Amino acid sequence: MTIGEERSSGTAQAWEALGGAPELVGRVRHRGVGDLGQGPLPVAELARATVAACGLAAGELAAVRAGGGAEDTAPLVVDEGAVATAFVSERHLRVEGRAPVTFAPLSGFWRTADGWVRTHANYPHHEAALVRALRLPSATPEAVRAAVAGRTAVEVQELAYGEGGLAVAVATEYGDPQPLLEPVRASGARGRPLGPAPAGRPAAGVRVLDLTRVIAGPVATRTLGLLGADVLRIDPPGLPESDDAYADTGFGKRSALLDLTQAEDRAVFEGLLAAADVVVTGYRPGALERYGFGARELLERWPGLVVAELCAWGWRARGPWAGRRGFDSLVQAGYGIAAACGAPGGAPGVLPAQALDHGTGYLVAAGVLRALAEGGGRGLRFSLAGTASWLVRGLVREPVGSAVGYSAEPWLRVTPSGYGVLRHAASPFGEWEVGPSRWGADRAGWLPR
Repeated sequence: MTIGEERSSGTAQAWEALGGAPELVGRVRHRGVGDLGQGPLPVAELARATVAACGLAAGELAAVRAGGGAEDTAPLVVDEGAVATAFVSERHLRVEGRAPVTFAPLSGFWRTADGWVRTHANYPHHEAALVRALRLPSATPEAVRAAVAGRTAVEVQELAYGEGGLAVAVATEYGDPQPLLEPVRASGARGRPLGPAPAGRPAAGVRVLDLTRVIAGPVATRTLGLLGADVLRIDPPGLPESDDAYADTGFGKRSALLDLTQAEDRAVFEGLLAAADVVVTGYRPGALERYGFGARELLERWPGLVVAELCAWGWRARGPWAGRRGFDSLVQAGYGIAAACGAPGGAPGVLPAQALDHGTGYLVAAGVLRALAEGGGRGLRFSLAGTASWLVRGLVREPVGSAVGYSAEPWLRVTPSGYGVLRHAASPFGEWEVGPSRWGADRAGWLPR
């Protein structure tokens, strides 16, 4: 079954935000069925629109590298089953047969004196910060439950952030509107000329420096890697990544460690930047500026770069939220989505997928691909809050028919990796050639072009 333009309104919105030629949206077709649940918000529409926009951007770059223009972009078919499976890739992951750890015991919703609060303690340093902030006698759910019961949600939130932890009061109304994409600056310079690319690999030869963590940014960069880019992820050695998270999002890239406080590692990092085409960052606003590597500084020193920045709360967030850390689950809580997904008068709920993460990831990849097609030399900003704003205000449910017949099985693969044999979701855009290496195990250098 192939279905056409009745599913294109979300794609048209995303494509317009990315600056794409509107007539290309009519070249998208959908086939098959998927199932991302029937919650109160149009998550399936978000999924198909972001994947379609990314596919269009890949096609546009392929056309440009072949010597044509946007008008030569090939028709695109988006498979609903592939999209639905990829959008919950972390749930399908098996590492040597073992299901991954998705949320730690101290991550979740907790009832407070005046409502609910959501905590995120998946990383050991965030769990330790939460224990300090609440003065817990033990790092157990029972201790958290008792500690927050007599406090307001905002009090718990501020105590946690004050110690470097993560907790967000569950909002009962939607947050302020945020743009889906902010094209913040153009340097006026052009990036390295890109010649023809092999079929199916429109980003071949493009060097992408990946400074992202967890899901949204890594989804963007694993997609760019599948499309042919040489993706090198750099992390600080003192901030370990979850093995399970990297096993899911480490496809299509290599991973190395550099300490930017050390002169030798900093010199290596600057050498990587000098030869890069793209930088994707996912740290909170201000984090990279401390080292002189904020987007403005990068474009001043290397004006041909494409610099895509990603944050949680939006680049127009006010007050303390402008510089705070956040994850999909926390943005759902703080933006009013968790309340909308909960039962009336009951506990908050969640979207049927970490759709803010995955959707934003595909949008970031699409923005990078479009910027490359236009010659590079520009900065772009994305946020989970921007995607949340679009989900609750811009997207509408579209006729999708029944999900009967959907199965994830056709879109699951088994691949060796640095973590052992992985069962994992395929990309909507094709197959990765190899599984991920272990986090931090690769050399901090580019592959030969």
